Amino acid sequence: MPHDLEHKALASYLEVHNLKHTKQREAILEVFLGVRGHITGEEIHQRVREKHPQIGFTTVYRTMKLLCEAGLASERHFDDGVTRFEIEHEHHDHLVCTRCGKIVEFECSMIEEAQRDIVKRYGFRLLRHRHELYGHCPDCQKAERALR
Repeated sequence: MPHDLEHKALASYLEVHNLKHTKQREAILEVFLGVRGHITGEEIHQRVREKHPQIGFTTVYRTMKLLCEAGLASERHFDDGVTRFEIEHEHHDHLVCTRCGKIVEFECSMIEEAQRDIVKRYGFRLLRHRHELYGHCPDCQKAERALR
């Protein structure tokens, strides 16, 4: 299996929490791990149903919540009100287009350093943070200019 480590992590989490290890959960995890970027529960459900038409949306949604609890997925909420999931990996920030919904992941050491300085200055012990910048992507800006 191409994602053995993640499947073992899920199996371990399920065992520790006395939860059933099901083929449906494995199928949903495999589809999710094949995704690049952010994906909604509905999109995951559509992809899962291609091979497993018997798996319902509620099962997908509950499994995605479980994957978040197990540290395999992260749930993201941007300004459009749609819940998206992404594979839990190295920290990164987001640029979000408020017109088309495009999401760009980026890393910036200057931002990270500034955040550490701010935390230190105010005496906080940082647990986590999210950095999201909202605006219009180059394609939407181009379309705006074309309409003028």
